[in-house]
Amino acid sequence: MVVITGGASGIGAASARAFAAEGAKLAVVDRDAAGLEKLADELGASMSFAVADLATSEGVTTGIDEALAPYDGHVDVLFNNVGAGSLGLFDTLTDQDWVDTLQLNFLSQVRAATHLLPRMREAKSGVIVNNASDLGRQPIVGGPDYAASKAAILSFTTSLAKSEGPYIRVNAVAAGATMSPMWSMPGGLADTFAAIHQVSRDESIEAEMRSRALPLARIGQPHEVANVVVFLASDLASYVTSSVYGVDGGSIGSIV
Repeated sequence: MVVITGGASGIGAASARAFAAEGAKLAVVDRDAAGLEKLADELGASMSFAVADLATSEGVTTGIDEALAPYDGHVDVLFNNVGAGSLGLFDTLTDQDWVDTLQLNFLSQVRAATHLLPRMREAKSGVIVNNASDLGRQPIVGGPDYAASKAAILSFTTSLAKSEGPYIRVNAVAAGATMSPMWSMPGGLADTFAAIHQVSRDESIEAEMRSRALPLARIGQPHEVANVVVFLASDLASYVTSSVYGVDGGSIGSIV
């Protein structure tokens, strides 16, 4: 049984498809009812879902419980995927922007893990994969609230891995630029980088990729991150914990 937060689109939906292809049962939570229904129609009986606001404590717990209701409550994998940001520049961000981003990106992961860990501890088995970002390790001008929340996830991942071993493995994927609604939505990353690079919205993604000098010279696709998430959740990664796997086209230049 795999629980996925923020699974209605982007990396979350791609991960749901990848887990389903491996025969996993899925409990998916998101606030996007239409996206969840569309994904459930695609995946059929392998997926249950719940509509919930994961930026709140109640939304996390009630959403996960509702999505798990058709099953016996056993959980093998938690993929903490939900995330967004105001995506503005430092001078445009308000206190509330910072609070909202940390609530959704960081505290949702803490709350989901807190809610499901007792079941994993009782079973003496389980895997948690947290979705971080290359920006958590290498911030840029845009979205400082987003980068800070993702840096917090990296620290949280290591702390949790150390506290929950030897039975529960905890790792993170640090996705780089990946085509998703965060890029394409109004006010999203495409608009943010258009302002930073002073180009049109249509040119902004290419301009941002040039500025990052990616060895693979392109934006990533959600399924490319999902493949690594499924690997980390599988027995193929049985000796991997407290690790951060970059899926970023080579954006991190450091050797540490």
